[in-house]
Order: sequence, then C-alpha cells, then structure tokens
Amino acid sequence: MPATLIGAHMPTGKGLPDAIRRGKAIGCTAVQVFTSSPQQWQSKPLAEDAPQKLAEAIAETGLNPQALVSHDSYLINLCAPEPEKATMSREALTRELTRCATLGIPFVVSHMGAHMKQGEEIGIQKVAQQTKELLQEIPAGVTLLMETTAGQGSSLNYKFEHLAQILDLTGNPNNLAICLDTCHIFAAGYDIRTPDTYKATFAEFDRLIGCDRIKVIHCNDSKKAIGTRVDRHNHLGDGEIGETAFRCLVHDPRFTNTPIIVETPDATEMHETNVQRLWDWARQPNPN
Repeated sequence: MPATLIGAHMPTGKGLPDAIRRGKAIGCTAVQVFTSSPQQWQSKPLAEDAPQKLAEAIAETGLNPQALVSHDSYLINLCAPEPEKATMSREALTRELTRCATLGIPFVVSHMGAHMKQGEEIGIQKVAQQTKELLQEIPAGVTLLMETTAGQGSSLNYKFEHLAQILDLTGNPNNLAICLDTCHIFAAGYDIRTPDTYKATFAEFDRLIGCDRIKVIHCNDSKKAIGTRVDRHNHLGDGEIGETAFRCLVHDPRFTNTPIIVETPDATEMHETNVQRLWDWARQPNPN
C-alpha cells in the first residue's frame, strides 16, 4: 500500500490551528510546524485554550493526530562546548517536548548537536548523556526524533552509526527515535537514486538501527551532489536525487503510515506542488 500521510512544514504566523487548516487546503494529511520561533531561546507561554483550539482544527480537517510533527529551535546544541549553552539547549528542548505533550503533538524533530571541534566521539557522548537525562523529565505522549544531518560543519548524525550509538548509550528508550531526511542522507553520502541503491541504503539503516525507528521522513531533493555534506534542499524530482527515489519512498510498505514531510524552498508557491507530486507518484506503479 502506498503512503497515506503526506504533507509539508506549514507556516504558523496565524497560529497552529491555521497551519493545520492551510495544510489541509493544499492536500496535506500530515503537517509539521514550529510551536515557537526557531531562532529564539525563549518562547511565549501557551494560551490556556491552545490545546483545545488545536484539537478542534485537527477534528475539523480530519488530520490524523499521529501525523502532526514539531521541529525544535535551530539554536539547540546538546553538545555545545560552552556549559552554559549546553544547559540552555537542554532546557529549551525539554520545554519544547513538554509544550508538545500539552498540545498533543506526538513528535519533536531535533538536529541534536554539532561537536564544534571537540571531536565526534565526545560530541556523541555528550548528546547521549543530555538526551538520556532530559527524556526522563518529560511527560508521556511525546517522542524525540533525532534528525539525520548532511554533516555540514561539525554536525553529528550524518552517519547511521552516530544514531545507533546514541540509541545504545541512552538505553534505547521508547521516546527516542529517528527522523530521516532524504536530502541530508544523500548529501552525507548515502545513495538512494535507483531502486537498487535505495534498497541498499535502507537495508544498511535497518541493519544498524531498524527501519521501525523511523517515525517521520523529511522529503527533500538536493541541490548539491552526493557526498558533498552541504545541506541545500531542492524541489522533488528537480535536484541531484531525482524522482525515482521519491517514487520508491511513497511505495515503501514500511512507511505507509509514516508522516512524509516536504521542506522544499519557496513554501508559499511550491509546497502544494511538491505535495501533489508525492500524491501523483503514490498513485502510479511501484518502480521497484
């Protein structure tokens, strides 16, 4: 069965309920949002009726509540070399997870950390320790998703082994899983451009971690070539990855009920187009 939960990251300038309704209007059955500014440490307290209004928008649009995703602040770095920033990062991520639990948003995506010349091993150890502690403090009902990265700069988690190591160091808790970004893994060196390379890459992920730990997929083409470790998203089928990978993705039975989220450029003009491309490919024959 092809993918059923296809959507996009929607703007929240007019509030979370508006983002849900606008997502529905462009064909989304899954929606990702920011619950606060991704460029600021602090966030405004939730209005008392915020959970109710969001729930009403979800009911009105028929959105699957398990297809709602939040992305945390870009400032967060759990392995920052400065202790103050590491603490601020942990507190900000804890607040985001708690806020999403209150709102009924089941998944929070995070880039987790960049080692900033400390070395990957030290960075991974620090991220794992911070993550293990904060996951013991958050309410039930929300899962932290470590996002695969392109490996730009000193970002961690561009190798599947990084994710596997953090999961192992944290004790594989149920509230820690993965958000896989197609552009990021491609830029990091994982080929998904043909049915054979797509199968091989996901077989490697399955061997190291398990594809069942992928709870959300960011679906983006890449402006840069494979292995460049440069994070530049492109419209689906128009970049270096090409449409075959996305056809394979929307026909992969492991991800039939996994939110597949578009984060391509020119959101206002092009999100609807990219979402529609995924639906069109899902209706066409399986390329495998």
